[in-house]
Amino acid sequence: MSKRTSAKYKIDRRMGENIWGRPKSPVNRREYGPGQHGQRRKGKLSDFGIQLRAKQKLKGYYGDLTEKQFRRIYAEAERIRGDTGENLIGLLERRLDAVVYRAKFVPTIFAARQFVNHGHVKVNGRRVNIPSYRVSEGDVIEVRDRSKQLAMVLEAVALPERDVPEYIEVDHSRMTATFLRTPSLSDVPYPVQMEPNLVVEFYAKN
Repeated sequence: MSKRTSAKYKIDRRMGENIWGRPKSPVNRREYGPGQHGQRRKGKLSDFGIQLRAKQKLKGYYGDLTEKQFRRIYAEAERIRGDTGENLIGLLERRLDAVVYRAKFVPTIFAARQFVNHGHVKVNGRRVNIPSYRVSEGDVIEVRDRSKQLAMVLEAVALPERDVPEYIEVDHSRMTATFLRTPSLSDVPYPVQMEPNLVVEFYAKN
Protein backbone atom coordinates (compact mmCIF):
# COMPACT_ATOMS: atom_id res chain seq x y z
CA MET A 1 0.00 0.00 0.00
CA SER A 2 1.39 3.38 -1.01
CA LYS A 3 1.79 5.84 1.81
CA ARG A 4 0.50 9.36 1.30
CA THR A 5 3.50 11.49 2.14
CA SER A 6 1.83 14.88 2.00
CA ALA A 7 -1.61 16.23 2.90
CA LYS A 8 -3.93 16.41 -0.09
CA TYR A 9 -4.50 20.15 0.26
CA LYS A 10 -0.75 20.70 0.37
CA ILE A 11 -0.55 18.93 -3.00
CA ASP A 12 -3.21 21.34 -4.30
CA ARG A 13 -1.27 24.36 -3.09
CA ARG A 14 2.04 23.06 -4.39
CA MET A 15 0.48 22.66 -7.83
CA GLY A 16 -1.42 25.93 -7.58
CA GLU A 17 -4.56 24.11 -8.75
CA ASN A 18 -7.56 22.43 -7.14
CA ILE A 19 -6.76 19.09 -8.78
CA TRP A 20 -9.72 17.18 -7.28
CA GLY A 21 -12.23 20.03 -7.58
CA ARG A 22 -12.95 19.93 -3.83
CA PRO A 23 -14.93 22.92 -2.49
CA LYS A 24 -12.71 23.24 0.62
CA SER A 25 -9.40 23.35 -1.26
CA PRO A 26 -7.20 26.25 -0.06
CA VAL A 27 -6.48 27.09 -3.71
CA ASN A 28 -10.05 28.39 -3.88
CA ARG A 29 -8.96 31.12 -1.44
CA ARG A 30 -5.27 31.64 -2.26
CA GLU A 31 -3.32 30.46 -5.26
CA TYR A 32 0.21 30.71 -3.87
CA GLY A 33 2.20 27.72 -2.62
CA PRO A 34 2.47 26.43 0.96
CA GLY A 35 5.04 27.62 3.50
CA GLN A 36 6.54 30.97 4.44
CA HIS A 37 7.97 31.52 0.96
CA GLY A 38 4.78 30.59 -0.87
CA GLN A 39 3.96 34.15 -1.87
CA ARG A 40 7.26 34.82 -3.62
CA ARG A 41 6.94 35.70 -7.27
CA LYS A 42 7.33 32.52 -9.28
CA GLY A 43 9.96 32.38 -11.99
CA LYS A 44 9.05 31.06 -15.41
CA LEU A 45 9.15 27.28 -15.52
CA SER A 46 11.60 25.58 -17.89
CA ASP A 47 10.41 22.82 -20.26
CA PHE A 48 11.66 20.31 -17.70
CA GLY A 49 9.73 22.12 -14.96
CA ILE A 50 6.52 22.11 -17.00
CA GLN A 51 6.88 18.38 -17.73
CA LEU A 52 7.71 17.61 -14.09
CA ARG A 53 4.67 19.59 -12.92
CA ALA A 54 2.42 17.64 -15.32
CA LYS A 55 3.79 14.35 -13.98
CA GLN A 56 3.45 15.39 -10.32
CA LYS A 57 -0.11 16.59 -10.92
CA LEU A 58 -1.22 13.33 -12.55
CA LYS A 59 0.63 11.22 -9.98
CA GLY A 60 -0.81 13.28 -7.12
CA TYR A 61 -4.36 13.04 -8.45
CA TYR A 62 -4.40 9.25 -8.07
CA GLY A 63 -3.61 9.39 -4.36
CA ASP A 64 0.00 10.59 -4.62
CA LEU A 65 1.35 7.29 -5.96
CA THR A 66 5.00 6.59 -5.31
CA GLU A 67 7.44 7.31 -8.14
CA LYS A 68 8.19 3.58 -8.40
CA GLN A 69 4.49 2.72 -8.83
CA PHE A 70 3.88 5.49 -11.33
CA ARG A 71 6.94 4.68 -13.41
CA ARG A 72 5.91 1.01 -13.56
CA ILE A 73 2.46 2.00 -14.88
CA TYR A 74 4.10 4.33 -17.41
CA ALA A 75 6.45 1.54 -18.60
CA GLU A 76 3.43 -0.69 -19.17
CA ALA A 77 1.61 2.08 -21.05
CA GLU A 78 4.66 2.39 -23.29
CA ARG A 79 4.58 -1.32 -24.16
CA ILE A 80 0.92 -1.25 -25.25
CA ARG A 81 0.26 -0.37 -28.90
CA GLY A 82 -1.15 3.08 -29.51
CA ASP A 83 -0.71 6.49 -27.89
CA THR A 84 1.35 6.15 -24.69
CA GLY A 85 -0.36 9.11 -22.98
CA GLU A 86 -3.84 7.70 -23.65
CA ASN A 87 -2.68 4.24 -22.54
CA LEU A 88 -1.37 5.75 -19.29
CA ILE A 89 -4.72 7.37 -18.51
CA GLY A 90 -6.53 4.11 -19.32
CA LEU A 91 -4.33 2.08 -16.97
CA LEU A 92 -4.70 4.63 -14.14
CA GLU A 93 -8.49 4.65 -14.52
CA ARG A 94 -8.60 0.85 -14.38
CA ARG A 95 -7.14 0.81 -10.87
CA LEU A 96 -9.76 -0.50 -8.44
CA ASP A 97 -9.39 2.49 -6.10
CA ALA A 98 -9.96 4.86 -9.05
CA VAL A 99 -13.13 2.98 -10.10
CA VAL A 100 -14.46 3.02 -6.52
CA TYR A 101 -13.84 6.78 -6.43
CA ARG A 102 -15.40 7.39 -9.87
CA ALA A 103 -18.49 5.38 -8.84
CA LYS A 104 -18.99 7.79 -5.91
CA PHE A 105 -18.79 5.07 -3.28
CA VAL A 106 -16.31 7.23 -1.34
CA PRO A 107 -15.66 11.01 -1.19
CA THR A 108 -11.94 11.07 -2.14
CA ILE A 109 -9.35 8.97 -3.97
CA PHE A 110 -7.46 8.66 -0.67
CA ALA A 111 -10.58 7.28 1.02
CA ALA A 112 -10.98 4.86 -1.93
CA ARG A 113 -7.55 3.36 -1.31
CA GLN A 114 -8.31 2.85 2.38
CA PHE A 115 -11.82 1.55 1.63
CA VAL A 116 -10.47 -1.14 -0.72
CA ASN A 117 -7.59 -1.94 1.62
CA HIS A 118 -9.98 -2.58 4.51
CA GLY A 119 -11.91 -5.16 2.51
CA HIS A 120 -15.16 -3.28 1.82
CA VAL A 121 -15.19 -4.01 -1.92
CA LYS A 122 -15.95 -7.07 -4.05
CA VAL A 123 -15.14 -7.58 -7.74
CA ASN A 124 -17.33 -10.13 -9.55
CA GLY A 125 -18.47 -11.46 -6.16
CA ARG A 126 -14.97 -11.91 -4.70
CA ARG A 127 -13.49 -9.65 -2.06
CA VAL A 128 -10.46 -7.70 -3.31
CA ASN A 129 -8.35 -5.60 -0.93
CA ILE A 130 -5.61 -4.42 -3.34
CA PRO A 131 -6.16 -0.77 -4.42
CA SER A 132 -3.96 -1.22 -7.51
CA TYR A 133 -5.97 -4.26 -8.70
CA ARG A 134 -6.69 -3.76 -12.41
CA VAL A 135 -10.35 -3.88 -13.37
CA SER A 136 -11.32 -5.34 -16.76
CA GLU A 137 -14.17 -4.31 -19.04
CA GLY A 138 -17.41 -5.89 -17.84
CA ASP A 139 -16.24 -6.36 -14.24
CA VAL A 140 -18.86 -5.69 -11.55
CA ILE A 141 -17.60 -3.83 -8.50
CA GLU A 142 -19.80 -3.73 -5.41
CA VAL A 143 -19.69 -2.53 -1.84
CA ARG A 144 -20.00 -5.41 0.64
CA ASP A 145 -23.44 -5.67 2.27
CA ARG A 146 -22.27 -4.76 5.76
CA SER A 147 -20.43 -1.69 4.44
CA LYS A 148 -23.30 -0.15 2.46
CA GLN A 149 -24.60 1.94 5.36
CA LEU A 150 -21.26 3.43 6.36
CA ALA A 151 -21.57 7.21 6.83
CA MET A 152 -18.69 7.83 4.41
CA VAL A 153 -20.46 5.87 1.64
CA LEU A 154 -23.81 7.62 2.14
CA GLU A 155 -22.06 11.01 2.17
CA ALA A 156 -20.17 10.27 -1.05
CA VAL A 157 -23.29 9.18 -2.96
CA ALA A 158 -24.94 12.50 -2.09
CA LEU A 159 -21.98 14.65 -3.21
CA PRO A 160 -23.22 17.16 -5.80
CA GLU A 161 -19.76 18.18 -7.03
CA ARG A 162 -19.01 14.96 -8.94
CA ASP A 163 -20.81 13.06 -11.68
CA VAL A 164 -20.22 9.40 -12.54
CA PRO A 165 -18.48 9.19 -15.94
CA GLU A 166 -20.10 7.35 -18.86
CA TYR A 167 -17.61 4.48 -18.90
CA ILE A 168 -18.93 3.28 -15.51
CA GLU A 169 -22.54 2.21 -14.97
CA VAL A 170 -23.62 2.63 -11.36
CA ASP A 171 -26.64 1.52 -9.36
CA HIS A 172 -26.42 3.38 -6.05
CA SER A 173 -29.51 1.64 -4.67
CA ARG A 174 -27.59 -1.67 -4.81
CA MET A 175 -24.12 -0.09 -4.49
CA THR A 176 -22.82 -1.80 -7.61
CA ALA A 177 -20.81 -0.45 -10.55
CA THR A 178 -19.98 -2.03 -13.91
CA PHE A 179 -16.78 -0.98 -15.66
CA LEU A 180 -18.00 -0.69 -19.25
CA ARG A 181 -14.84 0.32 -21.12
CA THR A 182 -11.36 1.75 -20.78
CA PRO A 183 -11.67 5.53 -21.15
CA SER A 184 -9.62 7.93 -23.22
CA LEU A 185 -8.34 11.24 -21.82
CA SER A 186 -11.39 13.15 -23.10
CA ASP A 187 -13.75 10.77 -21.23
CA VAL A 188 -12.19 11.30 -17.80
CA PRO A 189 -13.82 14.09 -15.72
CA TYR A 190 -10.66 15.75 -14.38
CA PRO A 191 -11.44 19.08 -12.66
CA VAL A 192 -8.19 20.49 -14.10
CA GLN A 193 -6.37 19.93 -17.38
CA MET A 194 -4.16 16.85 -17.33
CA GLU A 195 -1.38 16.61 -19.91
CA PRO A 196 -0.18 13.01 -20.26
CA ASN A 197 1.73 14.01 -23.40
CA LEU A 198 4.04 16.09 -21.16
CA VAL A 199 4.46 13.08 -18.85
CA VAL A 200 5.57 11.04 -21.88
CA GLU A 201 8.07 13.79 -22.80
CA PHE A 202 9.36 13.86 -19.21
CA TYR A 203 10.09 10.13 -19.11
CA ALA A 204 11.49 10.14 -22.66
CA LYS A 205 14.18 12.58 -21.54
CA ASN A 206 14.85 11.26 -18.03
